[in-house]
Amino acid sequence: MGGLTPGRDVLVVGAGPVGLLTACELLQQGIPVRVVDAGRGTTAHSRANVVWPRNLELLDRVGVAERLVLRGHRLAGTAFYSRGRRLATAWMSRLRDAPYPFALTIPQHETELVLRERLAELGGTVEHGVRLTALDNSGALPAVKLEHEDGRTEESEPHWLIGADGAHSTVRKQLGIAYDGPPVDVTFAITDARLSTTLSEDLSHYCYSPGGAIVVGPMGGGVHRIALNVQHDAFDEENPPPAELFQRMVDARAAGRSRVEELLWSGSFRVRVRIAARFAAGRCFLVGDAAHVISPAGGQGMNTGMQDAFNLAWKLSGVLRGDFGEAILASYDAERRSVSHRVARSTELLTRAGVVRTPAKVAVRDAAFWAADRTGLFQRTVAPQLSQTDVGYGAEHPRLPVRSAGGRPPGRGTSPWPEIDRDRPTALLWPGTRNPPPGWAGTRDRLRAALAPSPVVELDRAVAPALAKALGPAPTVALVRPDGHLLARADPEDPLRAVRLLTRAAHLPLSRQQHGGATR
Repeated sequence: MGGLTPGRDVLVVGAGPVGLLTACELLQQGIPVRVVDAGRGTTAHSRANVVWPRNLELLDRVGVAERLVLRGHRLAGTAFYSRGRRLATAWMSRLRDAPYPFALTIPQHETELVLRERLAELGGTVEHGVRLTALDNSGALPAVKLEHEDGRTEESEPHWLIGADGAHSTVRKQLGIAYDGPPVDVTFAITDARLSTTLSEDLSHYCYSPGGAIVVGPMGGGVHRIALNVQHDAFDEENPPPAELFQRMVDARAAGRSRVEELLWSGSFRVRVRIAARFAAGRCFLVGDAAHVISPAGGQGMNTGMQDAFNLAWKLSGVLRGDFGEAILASYDAERRSVSHRVARSTELLTRAGVVRTPAKVAVRDAAFWAADRTGLFQRTVAPQLSQTDVGYGAEHPRLPVRSAGGRPPGRGTSPWPEIDRDRPTALLWPGTRNPPPGWAGTRDRLRAALAPSPVVELDRAVAPALAKALGPAPTVALVRPDGHLLARADPEDPLRAVRLLTRAAHLPLSRQQHGGATR
């Protein structure tokens, strides 16, 4: 690619939702990106169909959340049943710290279309029919060989390489990174079907029965995603699951009364949970299914991949702009692998809960779900898990209820959501719940001068209650990452020490002001 700034060009391999999102985030922050994809476009037969509240927050960063909301179908929560009786409900609509208090069902190809539109607006394109066939990561830069659809080959040395090329990732294989996981081996039959049903249209429905599990997820306009576990090798591409199977399983496993009117498409796939041993190798990174494949229970796969994209993109773009030191990139592997293992464990439990057969185990599962729902434990634990609003990077990096500058989330109305910078850490100056300490205005001015160009946002007490609780009653300076996670906090009464602590935590270069007099 001609005209690239030396050292800043990024090659993204794979143009699924995660690869497209990675490219959009980098382009939006001024980083030159080349996107190649071995396929020839989108497919209507996609599996991922839900975007959870936390990801809508992050998608707002690249200006596509509202577009997706207009195209998708809102869900207030997820209900769980056993033998037709509702046991528990995880309500997205009752999440206290979610600017988007709902889940969104939308076909994956629609999500991809919106992201492709945004990519084009940002000046990016997807080079279709371009396959990565070789990768040598032994030099200073990754050396790749690309094969074009017309047979032409190309050799290139991008400064950074991001593998978003799926579960069978060539990038991962060429890097020699192991790809293993726990022994979860389940086959699902899935369809998008027109359904006449008595089930609520604003909930997704997880139904357990002695014969197995079935999920019915409304997608709007009478269309529902239906997924159910079946025997291995029962179906293939030439012999997809028929309407009769889905009707029989709906009758046997689902709550309510439903009639399958028409299959828009159907298929089957075998799930084996896999997580890469490393998500990074030198200047090469793995995101999405290239890094992890987890059980589809709970619809967490694509959403987890999207969070990979955001986690990597703000760090890499900050390094390439000179805002951060390269040391910050090491946290991508540690943070996202940890989250992937945690999500894999929770989805594994959800999968196993749906296929228990013995009466004793069924009784234990049903009693546990029922009791957790009645005590509020289900809402406090399962709802944040499903919505991914509970994702944090250790106790020191919890998520804070904030939003990116310029976003327009349909929040709850009166409680303001402080805006943070999309590109670099934002310092929140919190006076606490009592009167501000002496010299508060001076502290604010010193921090603004010392932390520039990182912004300092002065808060008052009229913030969202969840944020006030997270920040605590005492005055503090909270440095918030561009993805909304707490990076560090410091005592505002000692501005010099606070600035040094915050810059060290963020791997920020120290300015002359931070070294000396302006902070004294």
